[in-house]
Amino acid sequence: MEKSAIISKGRWTPLFLLALMLFFSFAIVAQEQKEYVEYKGEVVNDRNGRSISSAYLALNNSNISTITNSDGEFSLKVPKDLTVATVTISVLGFQSKTLPLNYFKSEDTEIRLAETVEELAEVNLYQATNAKLLVEEMLSKKDENYLSDQSLMTSFYRETIKKGWSNVSLSEAVVKIYKTPYNSPKKDLVTLYKARKSTDYDKLDTIALKLRGGPFNTLYLDMMKYSEYVLRPQMVDSYNFKMDEPTKINDRYTYVVDFAELDRSDPWYYGKLFIDAETSTLVKAIYSLNVDDRDAAAAMFVKKKPGGSKVYPIELNYEVDYAQNNGKWHYAYGRAQMEYVVNWKKKIFNSRYKINSEMVVTNWEKYSGDDWKKRNDLIHPNIVMVDDVSGFSDTEFWGSNNIIEPEKSIQNAIDKIKRKIDRQ
Repeated sequence: MEKSAIISKGRWTPLFLLALMLFFSFAIVAQEQKEYVEYKGEVVNDRNGRSISSAYLALNNSNISTITNSDGEFSLKVPKDLTVATVTISVLGFQSKTLPLNYFKSEDTEIRLAETVEELAEVNLYQATNAKLLVEEMLSKKDENYLSDQSLMTSFYRETIKKGWSNVSLSEAVVKIYKTPYNSPKKDLVTLYKARKSTDYDKLDTIALKLRGGPFNTLYLDMMKYSEYVLRPQMVDSYNFKMDEPTKINDRYTYVVDFAELDRSDPWYYGKLFIDAETSTLVKAIYSLNVDDRDAAAAMFVKKKPGGSKVYPIELNYEVDYAQNNGKWHYAYGRAQMEYVVNWKKKIFNSRYKINSEMVVTNWEKYSGDDWKKRNDLIHPNIVMVDDVSGFSDTEFWGSNNIIEPEKSIQNAIDKIKRKIDRQ
């Protein structure tokens, strides 16, 4: 198998590779005994009632967490024996809120967050004026600010492919991650604990997009662990950095640094770094890869395509979020959003595919053993979910594992799949 990365301009660039082929799916049903209480609801803007996506819900004094979907909806599963607890809800641009667990209901819990309106530029804490020096300090403090112990993380991964506005492929997995220390050059290891997938053949052309890399696509967005992909210390001079307006994340004052690559002969990165003002820790990054050069982008990202077609990416956006526990930060959430165009020589209209992959860490624990690799079937960084994962299941399949609540359009696709299964 080819490596899922290539050398570009002297640095590693992650490949979210696509292969255009046919694939099949079939159904499977699994069940697990419930040992948890599930709470569902929505996080909304207190001012206008609009839903808030990517809001982080963390069960305090535990490692249990989840995140809201694009509709602001969440599902939080908590062990039955944990009745007295609090949950903190936080998201960029809003004041965090901590609520008792008994506030939550099995359905229709509404959480309202107020927008952050404080004039942060006047706060004395903000003294940084040199963006480049701030980024260099951020990178130099990696060993101090991030997990220095190996750990086991439970995560939920979802990968969707849309043709136009229709869902044509859905893959989901509960993932176990052997997370190596941030000061270690060793790569993280991943195994699929539970997985399911489905493909709607009626809405596909004679080809279907395949995203190679699966959970690794979002795991490699961990910019502080895999700094070689975007921003390693030796590359600082290759970027232009500029201070933006500061903000708050989880009620902590945060610097915002805009960055963009100087060399634009190939696809180039640009975006925002959110750096904790007190500790110089990267707590969030939102960035994109400019792919205006279609030929260069196609050569970088498309590995296989049918004859008579031209395939190229037109938009590539990424996000990574970190969470803090006992003074140390770790990867908490990653998302990659990609859009591709397929042009056929003998067709007037092209086909557009949108691919969204995201993964949230829902639980983690320190791990002191040395036999995890031997006891688990590891997946390869080149995994293609639609090839290596088979079947679909009902909602009981996930048991007590936290997931990202499906968006409305995805939920409709899941409901159709369930109806097909019930008729079998």
